[in-house]
Amino acid sequence: MARNEQDREDLMREATALVRRIKLQLPGHAEPCVVGFRRGGEASIFLGADPVFQFNAAGELRRGFWNGRLMKAERGRLVQLERRRTKDEIQLVRNEFTEAQTTEFLRLATETVNLTRQVLRADNLVILEQVPTELDIVPDLASWLDSLTEPLAIASAPNVSS
Repeated sequence: MARNEQDREDLMREATALVRRIKLQLPGHAEPCVVGFRRGGEASIFLGADPVFQFNAAGELRRGFWNGRLMKAERGRLVQLERRRTKDEIQLVRNEFTEAQTTEFLRLATETVNLTRQVLRADNLVILEQVPTELDIVPDLASWLDSLTEPLAIASAPNVSS
């Protein structure tokens, strides 16, 4: 994610930790959706710059970005990290998600996963770009989406590996 909230990195060009990535146009969304996979198969979904859903190797939500705030998993719960700027530093202030916030974020993540899965199954996929260009990433994306459990699980830690 961009260091400054106003920065909008080009994920297809700059997100090199996501060794396989695909940019899709999902119905009903103005911003493209980028799904990327790390070397270990861990995935991230970006709906524009916000929201972002990042999953560990077990398919659990581990990190994210929502409503302008960083989030991370901590002992199976979601915590938001608010950036507070002082003259000399940027502090990350930790606040645990309320039950309502957790429910809403999980609903949004599930809705995004299900819409992407539905578009793939209906063969209604609009691929805008993919890296690397010579690989067909769609089968990997479909397999990963089908491997996710519902309800989506929250990881015990924000790390990539479970």
